Amino acid sequence: MTIRMAQYGTQHGHAGGKAQAMRTNPEVELTGVYEPDPAVRARAEQGRAFAGLRFYDSAEQMLGDSGIVAVAVEGLNANSLPMARESLLAGKHIWYDKPAGDDWEAFQEVVAAARRQNLLIQMGYMFRYQDGFQRLAEWSRGGLLGDVFGVRAHMSTALTIDAREVIAAHPGGILFDLAGHMLDQILWLLGDERPNRVTSYLRNDATPTVPSFADNTLGVLEFGRALATVDIAAMEARPMARRFEVYGSKGSAIMDPMEPSTQIRLCLEAAAGGFAAGVQTVPLSGMARQRTYELELEAFLPAIKGERAPDRSLDHEILVQETLLRLTGRLAGAG
Repeated sequence: MTIRMAQYGTQHGHAGGKAQAMRTNPEVELTGVYEPDPAVRARAEQGRAFAGLRFYDSAEQMLGDSGIVAVAVEGLNANSLPMARESLLAGKHIWYDKPAGDDWEAFQEVVAAARRQNLLIQMGYMFRYQDGFQRLAEWSRGGLLGDVFGVRAHMSTALTIDAREVIAAHPGGILFDLAGHMLDQILWLLGDERPNRVTSYLRNDATPTVPSFADNTLGVLEFGRALATVDIAAMEARPMARRFEVYGSKGSAIMDPMEPSTQIRLCLEAAAGGFAAGVQTVPLSGMARQRTYELELEAFLPAIKGERAPDRSLDHEILVQETLLRLTGRLAGAG
């Protein structure tokens, strides 16, 4: 059965890739796109990702089509939460690109709308489907590494002044923009345990600078028997040295580089799980970013058709968003 989908917005950094994923999936009919900003729409119509697609004249025209089952929400982070709410109230499942805004109360209303209507919210954390992170999850949750007591995530980037000014609208700056990817992984690896305490360091260190934008950031998560750190800056030299590390009582696993992931350094104190004792290199596919978008969609479709449960529960999506807003200071008093 072909699933009719539409896209709401084109300004998110993943918008083009998500449109391409829908266009190339044989189970999806991408009916069109609605972009509220006329100037942005004009540019998008000329871009490769959206060329030849129908552009709706209004959100109502798109959401009023009862045949559209699901909507990819791809607006700027400042606009995406109202877009998600509109889509859900129109009875659509949503494939919602990260993060889910910075208004906790509004996000809770969106979640409540999804629960009332038995609709799916799948957040766009593409690393869920990267083979490297899936290996780390399997080893962590399956016990190969023993009791996991430490996770370190480094996911810096290099942003223009214009990009920093856009993100500066959100508390937490670059931590708000990117940390959700790492929190999605850390919380999953640790069994969706809610951190007992979070601490963040939100600095402005770039030259030239956008004074209101936190561009050099660190988040520390304290769990019952584990610590996790997430450090993200906005001015790292290219190519970025992104890296993810997991430490347990029986072994450790370090993925470097993180994207594209080509290998994991696995260290075990004793042979287990088909691996030898000591240090070994586990090869990975070097999966391209576009393929992770495609795998997100391939997971979304059977879940909305009721063929299987979602890969992440709505409770997990809520925990990731709550933890992000605690770290960025948007949830006051939620240490």
